[in-house]
Amino acid sequence: MAISDRLLGKKNINGKPHIETVQPGAALPGGEVRILGKGLRPPELRRPRVQFGDVEGAVLISSDDFLVARVPEGATSGPVVVATNGHVSNPHQVKVAIPIAENLHPVTNPALDAEGNIYATFSGTRGQKVPVAIFRIDTNYSLKPFLPEMMNATSIAFDREGQMYVSSRHDGTVYRIAPNGTMSAYAEGMGVATGIAFDREQNLYVGDRSGTVFKISRDRQIFVFATLEPSVSAYHLAFGPKGDLFVTGPTTSSFDSVYKIDPHGSVSIFYRGLGRPQGLAFDVAGNMYVAASLGGKRGIVKITPDAKPSLEVAGHGLVGLAFAPGRAAVLATTNAVHRLAWDIQGLSLLRD
Repeated sequence: MAISDRLLGKKNINGKPHIETVQPGAALPGGEVRILGKGLRPPELRRPRVQFGDVEGAVLISSDDFLVARVPEGATSGPVVVATNGHVSNPHQVKVAIPIAENLHPVTNPALDAEGNIYATFSGTRGQKVPVAIFRIDTNYSLKPFLPEMMNATSIAFDREGQMYVSSRHDGTVYRIAPNGTMSAYAEGMGVATGIAFDREQNLYVGDRSGTVFKISRDRQIFVFATLEPSVSAYHLAFGPKGDLFVTGPTTSSFDSVYKIDPHGSVSIFYRGLGRPQGLAFDVAGNMYVAASLGGKRGIVKITPDAKPSLEVAGHGLVGLAFAPGRAAVLATTNAVHRLAWDIQGLSLLRD
């Protein structure tokens, strides 16, 4: 290294810290982000401070050119800065999801109706009867009980007319739910029914944890559409922009796959290398977003149409997501629902 290079490096270290990027650029409170830059740790090797707006985050790892910080509770979207020896870095914008409902138990994606109301489950352990199976979160983020009677409500989907359908992994039934919260059986005998999704023709697809994906036509005829390897917890289903069905089903492996099933029921592996992939959704550009671990880091993973992955949201306990009006996303963890102003337009197969 030339003397001028060493001096330049020392000048950078002794001067103001500088942030080049934050990865990922969005997180839930408690999620961990990696801040890359220069001069991020004081020469005396003391730990730097990281501020998310007015709230200080915990620094987990620090060095001159990167540090790992945990997003604190109470943080909101806005600037993050690094402070060392009285010097404060340039600000870098980070999006932080805000909690809108807690004390829930979603096991897959939340769902939204045409008015933007959010529905999430308190699923409970298998066989557990809970006082309220599905809650509704209105557009003012007021949480209200919606459906009290179902055992182990699992996955929620709306058809083109706005009719709600819910699977129960307790009795293998898909129920049709009226606007007043009364329910009737729509299809039975689905094994351990988990993920559900509608295609453009309004056929309903249901994942059975033993490895079968069923297709239910509008006249309620039931077909075996495809067969996959059994999942240890659930199947999660979403249709892509070209009409292919994408399925995740976490196993005991830490190197799980996202499967693609074409309209004829032919199964292929779209991407392999995720840890416990669960709920998934698509944007209008055809990118997939899935709640999973990538390289040991939990969050929302983006997978491009050519199967290139990247961690886009950091957060523990994420099980699913749904895109919302206003270029936002609703993120579900094992016990809460968050809203993230994300500037991403979600794909809708039911309203195009």
